[in-house]
Amino acid sequence: MKIGFIGIGNMGSAMINGLVKAENADVYAYDIDKKKIANIDQEKVQVVDSVKEIFDLGKYVILAVKPEVYKQVFKEIKPFITDEHIIVTIAPGFSIQSIKGFLGQDTKVVRTMPNTPALVNEGMTAYSFREGEITEENHEEVKNIFSSFGKYIKINETDIEAFITIAGSSPAYAYVYMEAMADAAVSFGLNRDVSYKLAAQALKGAAQMVLETGDHPAVLKDSVTSPGGGTIQAILKLEETGFRTAIIQSMQAVYKKSIEQGKLSE
Repeated sequence: MKIGFIGIGNMGSAMINGLVKAENADVYAYDIDKKKIANIDQEKVQVVDSVKEIFDLGKYVILAVKPEVYKQVFKEIKPFITDEHIIVTIAPGFSIQSIKGFLGQDTKVVRTMPNTPALVNEGMTAYSFREGEITEENHEEVKNIFSSFGKYIKINETDIEAFITIAGSSPAYAYVYMEAMADAAVSFGLNRDVSYKLAAQALKGAAQMVLETGDHPAVLKDSVTSPGGGTIQAILKLEETGFRTAIIQSMQAVYKKSIEQGKLSE
């Protein structure tokens, strides 16, 4: 595979470094900010000096720039797109139809939404494309790209906003929860660094239990809450203070914002 990146920020460099480790692609990169070149292994990635070179060298072109500059990037890349290219977007708010509106209706587009744990090869990426535009060979290559920095799932484009709420933004919810756990532990006298490590491992272990056992989270919760014990008292306090409602309402707020961003991009 020949893959070109426009943008070498946090997400772009995470994807690039994952591909480099997988050793299954030739990777090219461009960023207007030359300082960001330091984020990648320059011995294994060919850094180029222009957008045109990315299209000359790459078949897949991944737009790893911030959403607010997407429209400007669309203008810059449009003259260089051919039938051989497949454009991969990673920004929220831009539907396949709106992207085609900027780049041309014949442009092949794979709309994706990775999340930040891709930085440690534990990402979760949702992707979508229009059936008939992407060959089976291309589809396999797309999956190989995403598997280099985590897991992936193909979904209907109409479900992208829902994905953002549960996988795209959710690492931030987990960090807030983790920070609160650590704050409580510090109040009991534990060292803060130790508290963060304990909280992180507890959340990681709980998540792995769900993934590996296949048990419903409620079943796993019940296995930890002994009758008359301390854990059930903690659960009751979470329920009393509206823990579930806060999570649901926060996700509804993200969903609403994602829908609004989509309307603004058209």
